Amino acid sequence: MSTNTVDNNRKVTTRRLVEMKHRGEKISMLTAYDYSSAKIIDEAGMDVILVGDSASNVMAGNTTTLPITLDQMIYHAKSVMKGVKRALVVVDLPFGTYQGNSKEALASAVRIMKESHAEAVKLEGGAEIKESVERILSAGIPVMGHLGLTPQSINKFGTYNVRAKEKEEADKLIADAKLLEEVGCFAIVLEKIPAKLASQVAKQLTIPIIGIGAGGGVDGQVLVMHDMLGINKGFSPRFLRRYADLAGVMTNAVQNYIADVKSGDFPNEKESY
Repeated sequence: MSTNTVDNNRKVTTRRLVEMKHRGEKISMLTAYDYSSAKIIDEAGMDVILVGDSASNVMAGNTTTLPITLDQMIYHAKSVMKGVKRALVVVDLPFGTYQGNSKEALASAVRIMKESHAEAVKLEGGAEIKESVERILSAGIPVMGHLGLTPQSINKFGTYNVRAKEKEEADKLIADAKLLEEVGCFAIVLEKIPAKLASQVAKQLTIPIIGIGAGGGVDGQVLVMHDMLGINKGFSPRFLRRYADLAGVMTNAVQNYIADVKSGDFPNEKESY
């Protein structure tokens, strides 16, 4: 049994996340892509809800995050925002809407903020996207960084293996994290990197570090809702803990419904007018 000590009345803000880090309170973060799920997750006491470009995989059935468009991300973000009262909502800028063009990056971020009413955006990369991050921040839009395994660059890496195991890449990651903090990011996600390195980054930076496959020495954790709830069964990385088997629950319910319809048991008299 879990005792929920979350202050459900106080809105989570970027400033509050920094306060949480400084007092050693871990940050909980989970993805959501629709109104109904977001409402449940928010009311359960989640600190941060990420409208992830993982929607490309779990909602649209694509094999990578690359195909999802800005319009589609805005649709998901708008849906999520209608269900959320407490959590901070962060939206991924999708592939091709910010890399290599800081003016386009700003335009993309502005559209997300204006059309979805979300509260922050997330971008993948370090020094190579510095100009885009700075331009977005100059408009007063909060930015969360994302380093380590950056799924939008999968075709460059060619693999979803653990990143930054070699010294050169680890040094670049540390430098990129410090750069993102210096330019003004309010937090950084570190994905699939050695736990020791992630812990080192969390200690050296004053902004919150959220891990996914980055060990327990960071300031918070994020998972994809469909993975954590066992809706998506085809993905089982070492870092994933399944908290439910919703695929099994749903399959069972659907099969029972089919059987009741076929047998004529549903609807019964009480379920009829």
